[in-house]
Amino acid sequence: MKIRIKFRKWGVMKFIGHLDMMRHFQKAMRRADIDIKYSEGFSPHQIMSFAAPLGVGLTSDSEYFDIEVNSTMSSALAVAALNAVMVEGVEVVSYVQLPDTAKTAMSLVTAADYALSYKEGYESPYSAEEWKQIVEKEFLKQPAFTITKKTKKSEREVDLKTLVYDFYVEEQEGKPVFFLKVSTGSTDNLKPELVVSSIYERMGIPYHENAIQIHRLEVYTRDDSGNLLPLDALGTEII
Repeated sequence: MKIRIKFRKWGVMKFIGHLDMMRHFQKAMRRADIDIKYSEGFSPHQIMSFAAPLGVGLTSDSEYFDIEVNSTMSSALAVAALNAVMVEGVEVVSYVQLPDTAKTAMSLVTAADYALSYKEGYESPYSAEEWKQIVEKEFLKQPAFTITKKTKKSEREVDLKTLVYDFYVEEQEGKPVFFLKVSTGSTDNLKPELVVSSIYERMGIPYHENAIQIHRLEVYTRDDSGNLLPLDALGTEII
């Protein structure tokens, strides 16, 4: 039986990397009496696969991973059992059963929503209203927004507009917040901060990555019609 679990991550836990988060959940499965399956062989391990590992320093409302179980309690009981053994800064929010033929969350990820906000003690060079006009003029109304994307091995020209599905600015608590829906996954993976830093560069102002808090809002896949769906929408709650 395949299960998809969704959890939130915030506070000091944003500094905990992916491997340590995986180890935390492996221990949590045992402590919460989740009847998780183990692989066969000389070194059996829990069958667990994360969708799109979160970078260190980021917070999130929507992290996903899949497990396989021999048997299961109800979704409500499983969520309660897991949260009873969670550390502060991590909360399980859903536990749904997947069809037997379901692909892994990692292979399904195609997009993600993010909110980028200014941390306490840092000020924006422009007001929210000014940023709205800048994003509209410099990005949304442009036929293309091409940058040189550098990797450890090469450089290549990338049109960010083909990888950004939504981009807008709102004012929250007196500061501008950037909201982006971007391509995510193994093929075309775009970091939202690259979009914002590229806008900064176009405006001729320095971008300080430590000034921005990146928060993932949701992770999506596409249905047969091409519509975006949250990953847990593919499962059903266990009664």
